[in-house]
Amino acid sequence: MASTSVTLTLPVLPLDDEVVLPGMVVPLDLSDAEVRGAVEAAQAAVRSGKPRVLLVPRVDGKYAGTGVLGTVEQVGRLSDGDPGALIRGVGRVRIGAGTTGPGAALWVEGESVDERLPDPLPGSVTELVKEYKALATSWLKKRGAWQVVDRVQQIEGVSALADNSGYSPFLTVAQKVELLETADPVARLKLAISWLRDHLAEQDVAESIAKDVQDGVEKQQREFLLRRQLEAVRKELRELNGEKDGEESDDYRARVEGADLPENVREAALKEVDKLERSSDQSPEGSWIRTWLDTVLELPWNERTEDEYDIRGARAVLDAEHAGLSDVKDRITEYLAVRKRRSERGMGVIGGRRGGAVLALVGPPGVGKTSLGESVAHAMGRKFVRVALGGVRDEAEIRGHRRTYVGALPGRIVRAIKEAGSMNPVVLLDEIDKVGSDFRGDPAAALLEVLDPAQNHTFRDHYLEVELDLSDVVFLATANVLEAIPEALADRMELVRLDGYTEDEKVVIARDHLLPRQLERAGLGAEEVVLEEDALRRLAGEYTREAGVRTLERSIARLLRKVASQHELGERELPLRIGADDLRGLIGRPHHVPESAQDPAERRTAVPGVATGLAVTGAGGDVLFVEASLADPETGAAGLTLTGQLGDVMKESAQIALSFLRSHGAELELPVADLKDRGVHIHFPAGAVPKDGPSAGITMTTALASLLSGRQVRTDVAMTGEVSLTGRVLPIGGVKQKLLAAHRAGLTTVIIPKRNEADLDDVPSEVLEGLEVHPVTDVRQVLELALSQAEAVAVPAAA
Repeated sequence: MASTSVTLTLPVLPLDDEVVLPGMVVPLDLSDAEVRGAVEAAQAAVRSGKPRVLLVPRVDGKYAGTGVLGTVEQVGRLSDGDPGALIRGVGRVRIGAGTTGPGAALWVEGESVDERLPDPLPGSVTELVKEYKALATSWLKKRGAWQVVDRVQQIEGVSALADNSGYSPFLTVAQKVELLETADPVARLKLAISWLRDHLAEQDVAESIAKDVQDGVEKQQREFLLRRQLEAVRKELRELNGEKDGEESDDYRARVEGADLPENVREAALKEVDKLERSSDQSPEGSWIRTWLDTVLELPWNERTEDEYDIRGARAVLDAEHAGLSDVKDRITEYLAVRKRRSERGMGVIGGRRGGAVLALVGPPGVGKTSLGESVAHAMGRKFVRVALGGVRDEAEIRGHRRTYVGALPGRIVRAIKEAGSMNPVVLLDEIDKVGSDFRGDPAAALLEVLDPAQNHTFRDHYLEVELDLSDVVFLATANVLEAIPEALADRMELVRLDGYTEDEKVVIARDHLLPRQLERAGLGAEEVVLEEDALRRLAGEYTREAGVRTLERSIARLLRKVASQHELGERELPLRIGADDLRGLIGRPHHVPESAQDPAERRTAVPGVATGLAVTGAGGDVLFVEASLADPETGAAGLTLTGQLGDVMKESAQIALSFLRSHGAELELPVADLKDRGVHIHFPAGAVPKDGPSAGITMTTALASLLSGRQVRTDVAMTGEVSLTGRVLPIGGVKQKLLAAHRAGLTTVIIPKRNEADLDDVPSEVLEGLEVHPVTDVRQVLELALSQAEAVAVPAAA
């Protein structure tokens, strides 16, 4: 069917940001000058029939290329009383050139658009019609416009059906203009279907979101209502039980605002409270925040104990609770004296830091390092907390876990402050040399900040993530072996050595501390069993040999248990006095008989080739014997053999001793020719114990010289010192511990290097009174002092 078009001359009625499509009936306000001018011009031009105008959309001042032929159906009043006209859209008109006409309106020439389709419609077009009607029906039903559904279903024309979408409120002006300018009805219907389908999809998503939001809101409202009811029930129950309302309040904001917190901590806590109030009660984050807030609120941020500035009274407390240990007592007394003077002069805080202290108590087991921490706290009037570090391998044990981990906790330092209930306690870091490291980090490295007086006023725990001031804490670290502490950590602490007790100090400790404690544990009264001083001295000297007093306390406990047992069996009457001679019958023979008390023929140094040395171990000082022998030239191989699990340094000392004797044998009148062809064997007994260090150099030299000369080493002599190839005696360490060990072993003469003479100032006076100490500079002096004056008879093959 051929298409035809008609040329029309019409007045233009512009529509600002509005679009009218064919088939639509719209009311227009005649109070607008352009609308009124177009209607009046149309009325003036018509002779019969209805006036006609051209409805043209005007968007941003620009006219569309296509308009709609509109007929003025009626002129009158609108519902609001203003003059208006009812205009019906008839068909599309493609706008041409402007022309003249009556009235003030703009006249244009236009060409009508033929929108007829072939009859019957192709099948694809029919399917589009069905799809559009189905989509439109679905959308209208969702809006509740049931009366419009039938009208849409009755529309038959494709063009009319496509133009019907112009009523859709979700279409933009640009989309409606595109519909207007699309002349092909099928293409126009496809556009309408596409836009309607997209809108329905968006509407489905919006409805789903709205439903989810509504469900969530209803759930929160229901939860809020139930929780309010639960609070009311709990309140009634508390009143029934006689409890005051609010004793266990969950109002963290009120608790934070009412707590005495530093400003930075308060800000961090309030931020967490904000998060808590926004989170759900079922959220795991809520429980993490509550735990964190409880921890922060329980810490004693501004709680401090007042130090006891009675310096004499503090010293009296230390003396009463511990015998000996003058170095530690002096250091604590100095600390308190300085604190007192700073406080009196208003210098308690300098540079944001207070006057804390970090002391490392290093010494063998049992000398009272741990109990000394309690005495320090007692003397200062501070709280005391002990932190056991033995075996700790996880860095988080010191600095805490991040809060993201399940079961996260603050570190041991923060827990110690919390336990003490004060920001300036005495914290004892026990067994700091037993801290290890593995894949979880190095706890010793984490302690660097804790124990650095220049840094610990801003200590940050990983769990708290707020600054904690540790500058007023007195840290006491205990260790058995100084070498096991990392160098960087040891550098941050002030070292105080506890080298062990003399026999007299052990007797005092046993009498004043150990015996009363063990009497109570054994269920005995002080008047029922009296342990005489000679018995305590024998227990300390012959039944035990240690730097500390743990074994001595166990021996006293064993003795009292035996007495209690015999009394219950009816074998012994109470009260009882126990003297030195009664010990053997109660707890058996002594385990450590001094060399001086042994028969001369049974002493270790009764044969040539054996010398007595001194060493330092993890348990304090100890006596060390060195044995030397020469192999038979026919059966033994030449060379030097060393046994006793020796380290490299000690092996080198043996080589040096042998080389010195070979090169100076003639001078010393020794038969050094025997050293060339016969094997030399040096042995250190207790072969299961590792040994190392240079301080046995003169002892090995003396043992070899004794072997070659046939002269015995004096039984009452012990020695320590490093030897050089030229025979010089070089200084060593641990002089105090070694002299204490010699004193415990019953030796009376000790040879030390001349350059260690200054170390004698640290040795207790009662020990020096019982020892004859010879500082020497050369091995020749050692041999002159140590070897007996007996004439050489023969060189033995073995010693």
